[in-house]
Amino acid sequence: MQDEYRTVAREGVHETEVNRSRFLCALAPAATEQEAQDFVARVRKEHPTASHNCFAYVIGADASVQKASDDGEPGGTAGVPMLQMLLRRDMRYAVAVVTRYYGGVKLGAGGLIRAYGGAVGEALDALGTRTRRRFRIATVTVDHQRAGKIQNDLRSAGRTVRDVSYGTEVTIEIGLPDAEVEQFASWLADATAGTARFALGGEAYGEV
Repeated sequence: MQDEYRTVAREGVHETEVNRSRFLCALAPAATEQEAQDFVARVRKEHPTASHNCFAYVIGADASVQKASDDGEPGGTAGVPMLQMLLRRDMRYAVAVVTRYYGGVKLGAGGLIRAYGGAVGEALDALGTRTRRRFRIATVTVDHQRAGKIQNDLRSAGRTVRDVSYGTEVTIEIGLPDAEVEQFASWLADATAGTARFALGGEAYGEV
């Protein structure tokens, strides 16, 4: 697994104008290829009279799924530069749709490449990105008496508490970078006088 990746901070639209043509870049995070395709379909439905609705998306922390469409623009002048911009910015789990309303002035191949790639780049700047980092899922099992203080200590230390389950004991699920596992286990033993149990699970990605 990749140690970290970047994705779109939020869904949104940013508009640019090039020689009277309007380029509306809609960006969104997408957890799966189906989500990306659904977003493309939604944007197309919102702009049925547009000249073109070109798209590109990258799914997978290792960019294992990459798709792009020129939607009628000359081959390689729209979807590919959009995809290249996403990859250049290290975007993952992200989809971009650039809707063009033709303004009457032909841009030529070079102009189209700059316009479509630029629309994605400007939208990323406007909407922002976020970094997600790989971590280990860990569970801490502790008695009810100590659970409240442990949770407060975890949050004070900036740890992400993913889940808390209450039974005869309290189980707290957190995310830990690999490099901090040993240090955390020592801290937990000291904080609970050795009474807490600590177990490592699988891997996932979370906010930095």
